[in-house]
Amino acid sequence: MATPRRALVTGAASGIGAACARRLAADGVQVVAVDYDRDALEALDGVETVVADLADLDRLAELPADVDILVNNAGVQQVAPIEQFPPERFSYIVRLMLESPFRLIRQTLPHMYGRGWGRVINISSVHGLRASPFKAAYVAAKHGLEGLSKVVALEGAAHGVTSNCVNPAYVRTPLVTDQLADQAATHGLTESEVLEKVMLEPVAVKRLIEPDEVAELVAVLCGPASASITGSSFVLDGGWTAH
Repeated sequence: MATPRRALVTGAASGIGAACARRLAADGVQVVAVDYDRDALEALDGVETVVADLADLDRLAELPADVDILVNNAGVQQVAPIEQFPPERFSYIVRLMLESPFRLIRQTLPHMYGRGWGRVINISSVHGLRASPFKAAYVAAKHGLEGLSKVVALEGAAHGVTSNCVNPAYVRTPLVTDQLADQAATHGLTESEVLEKVMLEPVAVKRLIEPDEVAELVAVLCGPASASITGSSFVLDGGWTAH
């Protein structure tokens, strides 16, 4: 009997991360779910949980490195004009959303190379391909993640390792719903107007994406048809980038 695949999913306590953890577990993958939110992690069934601050780069080496699938998902948002953007917050976001994925990729690749099979899946964003005002750190980190993912694809191909980005538009997650108030204050709108006139204005499909939709694509990128899918960015953006 084949040894089950093992996956490490970051930011797994809620939203996209939790959906990915559940979806991979449903495929028989042994999932290690990582987040700093202990209580929310404990609500996940059938997975191993690790409480960790993924922005604490020196502690990342304590996370399991013997994984076949790495899903870099953890992220936060800050909405502010550049001249008002807190520099320490910019550094934190880049550390969490770009440096942390680099470190995790770096320490898990040797195991994947040794197995001759691996999947690196970076949960990017439409903002990895397009910019929006007032999101300097988030857009910068996601654009960097896109480049990192492509380098991993090129280096990993000879070892059976693929690397791809998944690029959703606004997903129904705490990261999105929590920023409604910030966006409303920045744009001088109500929260309902932010949803309609800011978040959903660029998309043709006028609704938020569900986390399970993102998780289904992640499952495909780990599945039997995925061997030649690498170095790519898969948009689930409701038509945003069709403009």
